[in-house]
Amino acid sequence: MSDTHSASIPDALSFFQLSCGRWRSQRSSHHLLHRRAEAGGSFIEVVELEARDPRLIAIAELHGEDPAGLVGGCRVTWNASMAWDKAGEAHEGESVFGLIPTDERGRAGLLLRDRGYAETAPVAGHFAMDGRDGLLLTTSYETMNSLERFSFAGPDVRLRTSTVEGLSNTASFCVETRVLDLPEAAVTRAAAEPAQGGTLSPLGW
Repeated sequence: MSDTHSASIPDALSFFQLSCGRWRSQRSSHHLLHRRAEAGGSFIEVVELEARDPRLIAIAELHGEDPAGLVGGCRVTWNASMAWDKAGEAHEGESVFGLIPTDERGRAGLLLRDRGYAETAPVAGHFAMDGRDGLLLTTSYETMNSLERFSFAGPDVRLRTSTVEGLSNTASFCVETRVLDLPEAAVTRAAAEPAQGGTLSPLGW
């Protein structure tokens, strides 16, 4: 994989492709309501899906969009733990994302999900690449709005900031490091380790 510092990222699909693989995520979130910070950790796996993948076509149709506009997407799975978890509480799951650009360069458009970030129902958000090749994701729900920005600090380090405004107001910062050749048992064990330090996003995106 080429160093993301040596060349620009041309479009959002390329950003998703650079994000494919397995990542260890360390997150710190500040809960404005509780005036407290919480730490979390997770393992995330991102797998690229082709534009004609039946799962992406189904998501486009679910949101009333033309599947012909899809350029691709990904499937994200996660295994997470949070500092405030109760005994036996688990955070595992998966989500599928499809991209439909609305500009000729593919740097802005619709991000279709089979489940949301702040709510679990299917949701359509928007993506946009900024002038520094960061990926901005905005999503509006019935009771809240979320804004996330992803950027690469190198080919194997990704940074994420996010805010959720509404019934629950949080601001978070996350550092994600690419996992290379880590056995599955180690992934499960590390994700289950108690976090030291705010809320972990239940999703990789």
